[in-house]
Amino acid sequence: MGKALIIGAGGVASVVVHKCCQNYEVFEEICIASRTLEKCEAIKNKLLGSRTKIQTAQVDADNTEMVISLIKSFEPDVVINVALPYQDLTIMDACLATGVDYVDTANYEPPDIPKFEYKWQWAYKEKFSEKGITALLGSGFDPGVTGVFCAYAQKHYFDEIHYIDIVDANAGDHGYPFATNFNPEINIREITANGRYFENDQWIETAPLAIKGVYDLPEIGPKDIYLLYHEELESLAVNIKGIKRIRFWMTFSEKYLNHLNVLQNVGMTSIKPIEYEGRQIIPLQFLKAVLPDPASLGPRTKGKTNIGCIIQGIKDGKPRTYYVYNVCDHEESYKEVGSQAISYTTGVPAMIGASLVIKGIWKKPGVFNVEEFDPDPFMEALNKFGLPWQESFSPKLLP
Repeated sequence: MGKALIIGAGGVASVVVHKCCQNYEVFEEICIASRTLEKCEAIKNKLLGSRTKIQTAQVDADNTEMVISLIKSFEPDVVINVALPYQDLTIMDACLATGVDYVDTANYEPPDIPKFEYKWQWAYKEKFSEKGITALLGSGFDPGVTGVFCAYAQKHYFDEIHYIDIVDANAGDHGYPFATNFNPEINIREITANGRYFENDQWIETAPLAIKGVYDLPEIGPKDIYLLYHEELESLAVNIKGIKRIRFWMTFSEKYLNHLNVLQNVGMTSIKPIEYEGRQIIPLQFLKAVLPDPASLGPRTKGKTNIGCIIQGIKDGKPRTYYVYNVCDHEESYKEVGSQAISYTTGVPAMIGASLVIKGIWKKPGVFNVEEFDPDPFMEALNKFGLPWQESFSPKLLP
């Protein structure tokens, strides 16, 4: 049916490629492109004999002209961006120049400012609309599935949604004293930034990890959860009408936070350049180089993730509560696609979003977040492609 250009060759990209090949009726041909061609070839070699045709290419995603050239050469129906968030805008520019639909999993973040904000990508709405192409933003898990969960709840179970708590729990154990489950630079920037949540039509900012709770998660048990800011809060605060409060929580172990605090105290999480032996280096980028590669964690990680949305609102004039979530097993993910559950839960939705764009189900001119489309086909595909969801109408609520 269609062709996809997949930019990136990390753990998430590997999952996207595997899942595109499983969905070969939609993805007849794909091209894996990255700055490091060897990584693309390694992914391709895991899928020899696939019914989806696979080719590889070298590309610098920071170079719009180079991306344009690759798009013109391969002629994809959609570009799936699973490179770094810093590269979103250069890839969007390339899609605009070539008239090709765009899908990503995380919003643009300037390299020198650790800040989640959609304003840079939302500024492309008119340009994409005039070009007649679609940009689907944040089609990972969070952002991504969490937005679809909220849209599904809004469509089927609520007349008004007032409160949303998104809880992202990883109970996996990789055996290292300290490692991050996805790109260390992005992960640590996210965690060390100020917290923020939306309440009563305003944003309330907190110190990093200043608000803590405990939540008993299905199949995982009680975990410490910390309030963070996450990009889907910004779009859901706009697109879920009647919302009074929306928060995002993530689990961290005491051991993880102790290591992070020490690294932060000695300046290793800084993004300000310093001079070392006559050259400029960024401490966080150096730390990334010495930490375990997240792509290497798959064979060593055991345990499960649980990510979902706890929702409160009104139906037929009466209060209603609802909890929709997915539990993903690290070891099962690795058996299937050679990646741990963090990459799996991001890569599967990226493929699903791209497939809905290719099929024309989620296709209209402009720039959109996932919750702006009909959630039902996405929810159906989650069950089909490895991220089955569960729901409860009597969840424990967060204060």
